Amino acid sequence: QVQLVESGGGLVQSGGSLRLACAASGNIFSIKAMGWYRQAPGKERDLVATITAGGRTSYADSVKDRFTISRDNAKNPVYLQMNNLKPEDTAVYYCNAISDASDPLGRNYDYHYWGQGTQVTVSS
Repeated sequence: QVQLVESGGGLVQSGGSLRLACAASGNIFSIKAMGWYRQAPGKERDLVATITAGGRTSYADSVKDRFTISRDNAKNPVYLQMNNLKPEDTAVYYCNAISDASDPLGRNYDYHYWGQGTQVTVSS
């Protein structure tokens, strides 16, 4: 089991910056990738950024060159530095961790853990 706790959300004006943090506990050695998702009211949860155990990062097109995902050591904690924030970035941001799992038939699949979410509000 893995537990994820986010922090760092809040209210910021357009053009401002925030840094989110995600602390993982439990069986963190099972984690093969971590990331951030966001969900705006009435919309689906979308991927924002990911970082693999090997340090490879990827971003949604809407946040490239504005957001940076990083981590201090090994896998924990993971940060999301958000610069030049826009009103459309307003959403609840969720930390995500992926571990390998297998079903009763021995088939492998990705198991997703989620944090409780942190609100980010960008005013115009």
